[in-house]
Amino acid sequence: MLADLAERHSPLLGRALEAVRSREHWSPYPEAPDAYREQDPAAGERAFRRLLDTPFELDQPGRDGTVGPSPAAGGETSPYGFALGISYPHCDPAVLLPAMRAATADWRTATPEERAVVCAEILARINARSNEWAQAAMHTSGHGPVMAFHAGAVHAQDRGLEAVAVALAEQMRIPAAVAWRKPLDDGRTFALDKTFTAVPRGIGLVIGNSVFPTWNGYPGLFASLATGNAVLVKPHPQAVLPLALTVRVAREVLRDAGFPPDLVCLAAEHPGERLARRLAVDPEVRIVDYAGTTAFGAWLTANASQARLFTATSAVNSLLVESTAGYRDMLANLAFTLSLYSGQLCTSPQNLLIPRAGIATDEGHKDYGEVVADLGDALDALLADDARAADILGALLGPQVRDRVERADSGRLGPVAHRSRAVRHPRFPDAVIRTPVVVSLDASRARDRATLLSEWLGPVSFAVAVDSADDGIALLDRAVREKGALSVGAYTTSPEVERVLEHACAGSGVMLSLNLTGDWYITQSAVYSDLHGTGLNPSGNSAYCDAAFVADRFRTVTVRRAPDTV
Repeated sequence: MLADLAERHSPLLGRALEAVRSREHWSPYPEAPDAYREQDPAAGERAFRRLLDTPFELDQPGRDGTVGPSPAAGGETSPYGFALGISYPHCDPAVLLPAMRAATADWRTATPEERAVVCAEILARINARSNEWAQAAMHTSGHGPVMAFHAGAVHAQDRGLEAVAVALAEQMRIPAAVAWRKPLDDGRTFALDKTFTAVPRGIGLVIGNSVFPTWNGYPGLFASLATGNAVLVKPHPQAVLPLALTVRVAREVLRDAGFPPDLVCLAAEHPGERLARRLAVDPEVRIVDYAGTTAFGAWLTANASQARLFTATSAVNSLLVESTAGYRDMLANLAFTLSLYSGQLCTSPQNLLIPRAGIATDEGHKDYGEVVADLGDALDALLADDARAADILGALLGPQVRDRVERADSGRLGPVAHRSRAVRHPRFPDAVIRTPVVVSLDASRARDRATLLSEWLGPVSFAVAVDSADDGIALLDRAVREKGALSVGAYTTSPEVERVLEHACAGSGVMLSLNLTGDWYITQSAVYSDLHGTGLNPSGNSAYCDAAFVADRFRTVTVRRAPDTV
């Protein structure tokens, strides 16, 4: 089967390698749900519905119980208002981890190319069921339909393939064998034959989150697997299904390709078990990938010292509005950006920094109050229809997000410039959906600065009055350095402001987006082109997907031999 996989997927991997080198636009996975003949959107929903209220079998070693199906027993509840009723096997790590280590023998000795084509086949089989994956994302993370299909399915697959391509490139950077010859002064030649073998670190642990379990999980999963490591996937208790489906497909492909399926396993947890903490410090675990809160990221850094840790944690993203040549286009872009997935994206801008004296626009001067009021009108226009609003906003992840919205909307954080409203979903009346609330803050007040320098995940945005563009740049630079950020944005017609912004963002280590209008938003990340994160600020120590993200998952071992002589 490996020869068939190589014939099928080697051209794909070659094209992926070319894309990560050139950083041009490319993707092998269509972005339209109707492009999938094997499983259209209706078939995808039917496949998802068949999973509900059933056991999810995986046939893993060490099974000692069941997680779920009821929420009280660890079962998932859709943000759209119903229990999934799925039960998952619970496995004893003391049995599971040694079984995974034993499974790595043949995988470790496979060539990087063989491992890469097996990973590509896993992604191909997942891609064929993208509409099912979208449903799983929608009903675990609360995504709207488009967001679920993109971030939960095809763009996550892109991130996985990107990791495989970069891993392949890094393993091939050193040749597999070389005849080494050194001329000596006396005319003789000293000869050695050398082989170089990429040796994996050990078991990789992927700790999933509830926001983007696949988009954040696939880079680490496939980077570790492609470099010869076994991978244990520990999903978030409220978002098990997308990663459980992934593990099931991976195990099927590994078995079909002649490798032990226990190279990839799932670790579902009982309520209150704190399994991630136990697994992260286990001596068998040598790599940890984590995307989630800063607090747990700090705990991992302090405690998982035996493992190489890759983190993506919380972010306080800022956007400066200094001037614009397209005022209405700017407002439309901002309104959609603040609304998309209810501001629950890790790249969503939280702080809108606006000079208190106002901004220059193609419609003349606009003072701070006008800009904020016009943004509120743009939000109202975008979200006026409940059905359309529900698709854009998705559902709130949980009661903590709803509580943040209600606190901001009550005026306890500051004057409310634009109030949130409840949205009724036409198909899921129990879904909790809220439009964005915009609160006015003043950067000159210490209390307001403390508020805007904290993360408010969800549809909560702050319109922050600053003394000047320079004052706004200083504030966003402070937010990046102290709290971390994945994205900074700005609208300006001033080359000088652009120059200062570029310098500040390079110094603090954060991506900058300038003057975005139309159908591209600060929240978006183009796989194979954009690097998600930099590893240079407190939002995380790694980036999807540069060489550093994969190269430390293996080491190269050299064997030197004296050549045979006649």
